[in-house]
Amino acid sequence: MTTYTLRSKHRRNALRTALFMSPWLIGFGFFFAYPLVSTLYFSFMRYDGLNAPTWRGLENWTYVFSDLPKFWPAMQNTLWLAVVMVTCRVVFGLGVGMLITKIKRGAGIYRTLFYLPYLAPPVAATLAFVFLLNPGTGPVNSFLEGLGVPAPSWFNDADWAKPALTVLAVWGVGDLMVIFMAALLDVPKDQYEAAELDGASRRQRFRYITLPNISPIVLFAVVTGIIGAMQYYTQPIVASKVASGKMGGSGAAFQPGYPDDSTLTLPQLIYSLGFNQFNYGAACVVALVLFAFSMAFTALLMRRRGGLIGSGD
Repeated sequence: MTTYTLRSKHRRNALRTALFMSPWLIGFGFFFAYPLVSTLYFSFMRYDGLNAPTWRGLENWTYVFSDLPKFWPAMQNTLWLAVVMVTCRVVFGLGVGMLITKIKRGAGIYRTLFYLPYLAPPVAATLAFVFLLNPGTGPVNSFLEGLGVPAPSWFNDADWAKPALTVLAVWGVGDLMVIFMAALLDVPKDQYEAAELDGASRRQRFRYITLPNISPIVLFAVVTGIIGAMQYYTQPIVASKVASGKMGGSGAAFQPGYPDDSTLTLPQLIYSLGFNQFNYGAACVVALVLFAFSMAFTALLMRRRGGLIGSGD
C-alpha cells in the first residue's frame, strides 16, 4: 500500500470520525466554548448591553476583588453551601437509602414518601418552608416553644438562614435516595456473607464492603451536588424575598441576600450586576470566578476519589 493510499485512508477515517462527533462539537462550540470565550472577553471590557464595549483592562477584576463589598460574602456563602449542604444531603440520602433497603414490609410506601418532596417545584417548596419556619406564626417554632426549646428566627436571622436552606435541601433528598438505593442493592451479597463468617461487625462491613462498592455513586453525588450548589439561585432569593416581606413587590430592584447578605450567592450576584446594574464586565468576572471554583472542586474530587471514602484494600 502506497503512502498516498494510507494518507487518503487516514483522511477518510478522520472525516468519518468528525461527522459522527459533529453534533457534540457543534453543541460544545455554541453552548460552552463560545460563551466561555465571550465571558472572558467581556470581563476586560466596559459594557452595559446598550453601547459598544470599550477596553477596560483589569479594572473590572480590581473592582470585583477590592471594591465590590458583596463579593466576599457571596463567595463565603457559596462555599459554605457547597461544603455543608452537599455533605448533609449525601450523608442523609445514603442513610435513608440504607434504611429503606433494610425494610421488609412497606418499603415502597416509605420510598414514595421520601421521594415526593423532590418533585415539589423549588419556588413552592421554598415558600412553604418560609411559612413553616416563620419565627412568629410558624408551626415549627410553636412546637419548639411548647417543648421549652429556644426557637430561632430561621430565614430572618443571618446565623440561621443558611442552616434553614440546608434543611430545605435535605428535605428534598429523594433523588439521592433513589440513586443510593440502586447502588446498595447492587452490592454482592456473598461479600456480606463472607464478612459475617469472618466475624466483621456492621461498622466494618459498611466501611470495607458497602463504601468501596458504591464509591463511584458517592463521587457522582458529591460532584453533581457541588456543581448544583455553585449554581444555587432560586431557593435563597425566594426565601430572602418572602422573609423580608418584598415578595412580588414592584418598584426598585430587589437586593438579594436578606438578612445581612447571609443568603447571597455568586449566581445571585452575577444576575444583580448584569441585569440590575448593567455592569456586564463585573458580572463576567464573577462568572469566571464561579466557573474556576467549580472546576477546581471537581478536579480535586476526581483526583482524590480514592481517599474520598476509603478503599477496600
